[in-house]
Amino acid sequence: MSEPYADTLLAGVAAAMAPVGLSEVPELMSRVDRKYLVTASTMAGLAAELGDRFCVLGIGGRRQFRYTSTYFDTPDLLTYRQHRQDRRRRFKVRTRTYLDGGGQWLELKLNGARGSTDKRRIPYDGVSGQTLTREALEFVRDTLLSELRLIAPETLHPVLATDYKRVTLVDRSGAARLTCDTGLNCRDTHRSTPARGDLVLLESKSTDGKALVDTVLRRMGVRPVSVSKYCLGVAALHDLPANRWHPVLHRYLAHRPSAPRRAAARAATRGA
Repeated sequence: MSEPYADTLLAGVAAAMAPVGLSEVPELMSRVDRKYLVTASTMAGLAAELGDRFCVLGIGGRRQFRYTSTYFDTPDLLTYRQHRQDRRRRFKVRTRTYLDGGGQWLELKLNGARGSTDKRRIPYDGVSGQTLTREALEFVRDTLLSELRLIAPETLHPVLATDYKRVTLVDRSGAARLTCDTGLNCRDTHRSTPARGDLVLLESKSTDGKALVDTVLRRMGVRPVSVSKYCLGVAALHDLPANRWHPVLHRYLAHRPSAPRRAAARAATRGA
């Protein structure tokens, strides 16, 4: 029997849970992240295991929200290469728009020597999500210097946009949350690649990396995966080396690179 579509399944999961307001969701700006790629039926089993120990974020009667993000990088894709090479100090710059309420933000995701993820952000309403203002660039420069001791690149421009739907489950203990993403589409100015409709991308976010969700998934035989929406999208659309993301790339995205483009992209990457 084929898998039920994940988007519909998640809507049902969210409808069955008690809602909580945005003020009750832990921000966890400094946290440990673990990501999982699961089928819709596995998601249903996870929801049953979590039971009433989790609530769902609800805003204005909605429990499933549309997001769009634009990622910025250098002309030679510095942040992509740093992530692919697993540099201990690295970053990503993006604007994120909450299409169903929540405004727009400029976000800087930082990975430091401790292996945790820190997120810094500032409101970005009233500005095109495809541009970085002078104030935005100053924020990036100041944050990278103070937090990672890195000099910001001189040039950052929009490279990739992602669209998806998200359901956020909240641990009643207040120490963790789980985001559940479906309907991912990665696009640039020339092309796009969608994700499979029967898979859910989960991200467990907790203060110490010991969330209940991680324990339950491990008991179910599900292991974390190395994945980044930005890096998957760039690898797929530009036919770049994906290294440790390769299994997820070919399982998750509807992507089949052409041999000539792949060879040209690898040659360009070697020369970078």
